[in-house]
Amino acid sequence: MQQAQILKRKVLQMESKDFDALALDVFRYQAEYNSVYQKYLQCLQIQIDNVRTVEQIPFLPIEFFKTQTVVTGENQPKVTFESSGTTGQNTSHHYVKDPEFYLKVAEQIFEKFYGKLADFKILALLPSYLERTNSSLVYMVEHFIRKSGNPNSGFYLDDYENLAKALIRDRSEESEEMDNSEIQPSDNEYRNKKTLLIGVTFGLLDFAESGIDLSFLKDHDDLIVMETGGMKGRRKELLREEVHEILTNAFSVKTIHSEYGMTELLSQGYSYGEGIFELPVSMRILLRDVNDPFTYISHARSGGINVIDLANIDSCSFIETKDLGSYQLPVISYQLPVISEQLPVISEQLPVISEQLSVSSEQLSVSSEQLSENSNSETDLPLSVFPQTTAQFRILGRFDNSDIRGCNLIIS
Repeated sequence: MQQAQILKRKVLQMESKDFDALALDVFRYQAEYNSVYQKYLQCLQIQIDNVRTVEQIPFLPIEFFKTQTVVTGENQPKVTFESSGTTGQNTSHHYVKDPEFYLKVAEQIFEKFYGKLADFKILALLPSYLERTNSSLVYMVEHFIRKSGNPNSGFYLDDYENLAKALIRDRSEESEEMDNSEIQPSDNEYRNKKTLLIGVTFGLLDFAESGIDLSFLKDHDDLIVMETGGMKGRRKELLREEVHEILTNAFSVKTIHSEYGMTELLSQGYSYGEGIFELPVSMRILLRDVNDPFTYISHARSGGINVIDLANIDSCSFIETKDLGSYQLPVISYQLPVISEQLPVISEQLPVISEQLSVSSEQLSVSSEQLSENSNSETDLPLSVFPQTTAQFRILGRFDNSDIRGCNLIIS
């Protein structure tokens, strides 16, 4: 569909000042051509023409990716990404029609945060993901490894000895110290490149506690250790601070970097340390009240994370996640009008049919009392908080009874 290609081109070329206008364009496109999102909007009795600001755009509950085929347009998907989950869990599926676009977006974001992939040696420790064939994270990291062009880049399942050897390759002085005939000095073009060790949290902890001597890392400051979150039931959940203390000591680095991503998103956020995430221009978050998904909260409180990912052109860009977070930087507060004509959501008017959407009425019900009070007068309007720019934020955990996921599930 030509409109989709135009929007994708705009996403790749956008600047932060373009976000609001492009988000509204994507909303109108998906409201028309995404049947699941369209039905959801109808249940909320949203008039598309009355949505004039980003703050008024409804967010699709992430559970829909488990029960529905969330796609925009008619083209068939080329790749299907599936979320991780414990045995018996119903997992999410993201049907990706344009995997090349996904890789372009991921590469562009990474290089904006860290520099050219060609300047890196990339070592991936993703055992739980590598054991699956439909992980979006593995798909992305595999692309990064190819783009690095470094023969020592690669995946490691649980082969910690060879991973340690790979960490030391490309450094002629250490190569001489390592008493192992398998290690050969690398060509000069690969020597002294930056090294990215990216891994699922339990894998990095297992490596750190494997007993392998990593003291050779103390004299080098070109190593970036990045965790992608999650214990996957393999280890006891720990505080983020505890995890990072173990890893910083083991790998002789000052901070542990983190990646914020999930199966349902094509863009990623990154943290340079301390669990403080930043987002690319294609993403924005909005924190909602944990008891009322249609109310945004002040920066002084924690809340549920709503994500706008404009790269999700072929699925849905507006997702209500099950992550809990808080803003790290001050944000601008202002009044968000909730007009009864735009959102006349009364519980009796929302008999959400399970055959159509598989969404419980509990997910969508909003009491008429709440909305009538919010729309009686301008002085009683609910307070909305929305960052004027891409804000920094923290991940605090997950909603109770939500799935165990790999996207930075570390207790904070």
